[in-house]
Amino acid sequence: MADREFDIVVYGATGYTGRLVAEHFVREYGGKEGAPRWAMAGRNKAKLEDVRTLIGAPADTPVIVADAHEPATLDAMAKRAKVVITTVGPYTLYGEPLVKACAENGTDYCDLTGEPTWIHDMIGKYDAAAKESGARICFSSGFDSIPFDLGVLMLQKEAVSRFGKPAPRVRGRVRAMEGSWSGGTAASMKVVMQQVMKNPSLFKLMSNPFALTPGFDGPDQPSGNIPHYESDLGKWAAPFVMAGINTKNVHRTNYLRGHPYGEDFRYDEMVLTSPGEMGKKAAEAVAKGVKSMMGGEGAPKPGEGPSAEERENGFYDVLFIGEMPDGETLRYGVKGKYDPGYGSTSRMIAETAMALLETRGETGKAGGVGTPGSFLGETLVDRLREHAELTFAPES
Repeated sequence: MADREFDIVVYGATGYTGRLVAEHFVREYGGKEGAPRWAMAGRNKAKLEDVRTLIGAPADTPVIVADAHEPATLDAMAKRAKVVITTVGPYTLYGEPLVKACAENGTDYCDLTGEPTWIHDMIGKYDAAAKESGARICFSSGFDSIPFDLGVLMLQKEAVSRFGKPAPRVRGRVRAMEGSWSGGTAASMKVVMQQVMKNPSLFKLMSNPFALTPGFDGPDQPSGNIPHYESDLGKWAAPFVMAGINTKNVHRTNYLRGHPYGEDFRYDEMVLTSPGEMGKKAAEAVAKGVKSMMGGEGAPKPGEGPSAEERENGFYDVLFIGEMPDGETLRYGVKGKYDPGYGSTSRMIAETAMALLETRGETGKAGGVGTPGSFLGETLVDRLREHAELTFAPES
């Protein structure tokens, strides 16, 4: 692997999120000792060069022409890199050729997919090839599902430290979030729903928390779909639109790590609101956001997203509550600056790539199709604290 030309390639750098990822490398590592050797990739060389100028990258930053419709170009790109970041979605439509190229060439890979039906298919098709080559195929390396995947992982570490065993029940609760969706997210959600409408059998997969743990079905899980009052928090809890993918990834991390949370582990995610009129307004806002993401009225077009000011002013705050069998509880918080879907997500996926690079070749870092939590764990937590302005901490 030492003879690879690039440490990291950002594929999709001319797109909305891809440009933010490239900006992160310029801002965080430009001109610094130990900076990765990185390149920008996309379909159009002239547009890549324009983005390179726009973000203030050095004029000699390499650009690579690669196209999802021409798999040979993706294969050639994968052969040149140790790690490939891809922001080119919807992944159901455009993602498979690059997964195949990376799995076959021993190239680590990370993306932003929240498309569980596609992830399920990719596990079946490429997990064996990735294990054979040593490639780590790391899905869902943004807001879905890093804060949740790693939040549960860190809470369980704290539970073992305090109580000598993991918490068999964890609640993930979004306390606050300020941000907006981009056209890429809306397009991905629309494609997933179109798939389910065409093939109703996929609904079972979408609704199964253990859809990404082949051969393992855990205990019945809390649905997270029914609003209810949580007396210990003094708030109402409402359905969370990202729970469908996040819960699956949390269970996959537990599965791939050999069930350190236990085979009886139960987990759900919801949004905390308030009762009365404030709660009603919050529910209406959630419903409007879901409609937009499904491609309804007001949905942004692919390539669109929040303004620089909106990204800068965005944030999120997620609480995890671990419940022990004897009634004791443990609280753990994950907080992030910037718009969660884009300002923070671009930093998270960039640092996922850096963590893959950092741990490449370490003993026990076997290949396959996995998650940020299963492959990287606390190595990624440390990088996110230092380079992406996320906080992970127990709460009293």
